[in-house]
Amino acid sequence: MDISASLFRLTKGLLFVHFLLHLAVLAADVPTSNEVPNERTPEVGGENVESVVRSLTDSGALTKPPPHPRSKKRKVGMTNVGATSGATPTNPAPSNVDTDEEDGKDEANEGNRKPSRPRSWTWDHFAKDPKSKPSHPRAKYNWDSGDPSQTILTFQQKKDGEGVFTAVTFDAEMCRKALARMIIVDELLFKFVEGEGFRFYMSIVQPRFPLPGRITVAKDCWNLYISEKNRLKTVFKQPNQSVCLTTDCWTSVQNLNYMCLTAYYIDHDWKLQKRIINFCLIKNHKRETIGRKIERCLLGWGISRVFTITVDNASSNDTAISYLRTRMEDWNLHPLKGEHLHLRCCAHILNLVVNDGLKDMHESISKIRNAIRYVRASPSRMNRFKNFIKEARIQDKCTVQLDVPTRWNFTYTMLKSGLKFQKAFKRLGERDTEYALMQGGMPRNIDWDNAKHFMEFLKIFHDVTKSVSGSLLVTSSQYFHEFCKILRVFNASCGSRDPLLGSMAERMKLKYDKYWGNIKNINMMIFVAVVLDPRYKLKFVNFSFEKLYDKDDTDFLGAKVKETFSKMFDCYVSANNGGRLFTSAIMDGASDVGVPDGDIAGDFFKEVYFHEIINKNEVDLYLMDGIEKPHDQNTFDILN
Repeated sequence: MDISASLFRLTKGLLFVHFLLHLAVLAADVPTSNEVPNERTPEVGGENVESVVRSLTDSGALTKPPPHPRSKKRKVGMTNVGATSGATPTNPAPSNVDTDEEDGKDEANEGNRKPSRPRSWTWDHFAKDPKSKPSHPRAKYNWDSGDPSQTILTFQQKKDGEGVFTAVTFDAEMCRKALARMIIVDELLFKFVEGEGFRFYMSIVQPRFPLPGRITVAKDCWNLYISEKNRLKTVFKQPNQSVCLTTDCWTSVQNLNYMCLTAYYIDHDWKLQKRIINFCLIKNHKRETIGRKIERCLLGWGISRVFTITVDNASSNDTAISYLRTRMEDWNLHPLKGEHLHLRCCAHILNLVVNDGLKDMHESISKIRNAIRYVRASPSRMNRFKNFIKEARIQDKCTVQLDVPTRWNFTYTMLKSGLKFQKAFKRLGERDTEYALMQGGMPRNIDWDNAKHFMEFLKIFHDVTKSVSGSLLVTSSQYFHEFCKILRVFNASCGSRDPLLGSMAERMKLKYDKYWGNIKNINMMIFVAVVLDPRYKLKFVNFSFEKLYDKDDTDFLGAKVKETFSKMFDCYVSANNGGRLFTSAIMDGASDVGVPDGDIAGDFFKEVYFHEIINKNEVDLYLMDGIEKPHDQNTFDILN
């Protein structure tokens, strides 16, 4: 017998046995109308299996499942021994003949497969990427659908470094406003939008945005200014909205006179705001010119409640403030009727004081200035000096700086930078004959020691100027602290054993007394601002007066500050419902004395409480409260 035929029949018999076992298991799980024995396993080829198959066929449990929607007829190979040479039962020859038997098998197999999920609607927003490889196709999102209301999820960066995801839409009008704001903030030319590089960049960033020309951008900037001005006018016209002004005048190198007017105010969120409301040309620096220019600016902005005007110490400013005070009295809206309107610039006074002390410049400072000027005279000298810095192993990336004759703080910066490179200057003197023989001589060790003393003395005034010159934070409450610090430095330095510092401190003290020597001429708002600071209040002001002045001046200043503070409170009470809110608060407090109603003792305590509180206004209650003790003095915000 042929071995191949025997193996073929044996394989066929095993497949048939396996098929019968599969039917037996299926019959045990599927209930029918006939009773199927489940107690024992059916025997292969027995009567039980045949009865089960017959019952399942009659009940329709073994009917052919419907074809799958995606099923197709496949071409299968058939065994044709007589047609193809070399064909064997184990290696049948291929044939492209469709048969119902094979189709039935394919459909039965596909019926047992898990049906595929329907196509998701998400793919409607994607398209095949033409740049992808055919063997590995990729999809691309159709973001430009033409819908103007379509949002795009973007990551917006904030000022504090954090960011959030927000949905944005394309808006050509908002893009034009943002472009106008960029031109203003970055101080760009109007023709910047017509540059080739900018237009190419915008064509990549946002092709849908039509770029305007320089004339259109100029109009957008003007419209943005008008809208901001109208919005700011509504803020100034709000009831009880006071404004503090600062102004300065100067002459340019073209002999043109300019004036700048800046407004400071506190918004509803208790944040300090700064706005430049005027920057213009003026004919001259006379009082009538300055006063009328400021008056017209205030009328144009609708500003009626001006609390203080801070100016420098020019005589024309004093008369200009007097002119404005008379005009504001007619408006009848100024707190305290303009009594404390004029406020002298503390930073400007300090600048005059230090400049007067440095008028007779010491020889040591002159030598150091000449040495720095020699080094910075040419690039070759600077490069050679940098080599000496490396030889001296000085680990500092900055370089020497030359001062400006009109700015004393640059003299401090010059001395500070020169002392860092003292060893490098010493090496320069040893190897550079021209430097060693320059006019005035090179600085010696004693000159560097004198410069060190000068720098330590000037550092105090440099820090004070930096503290009171801030424009984006509240500095009014810091004036008095720096005022006390400078006065104590003068009192200690005038009696110093060092003749250099002693003579300089005496000259500066004379200039200081010219502006702040007479305590009656000091604006009381400098002290009231400290009283409003909950960390200090009136106790600190009186304590400082006792340390700086004699008893008579201390008593006078203490009473004057409290009187001014009370007047300010009365002015604001009269402008806010006549003080009815305060009276109602007193009555509410009198009702909470902790005694039951109906008791005669309760009536007694209420009456005593009312008479004790009614004789004290809110100023007295505020001053009697304890002071605040913040954890960090540097981060304390007096407005919040």
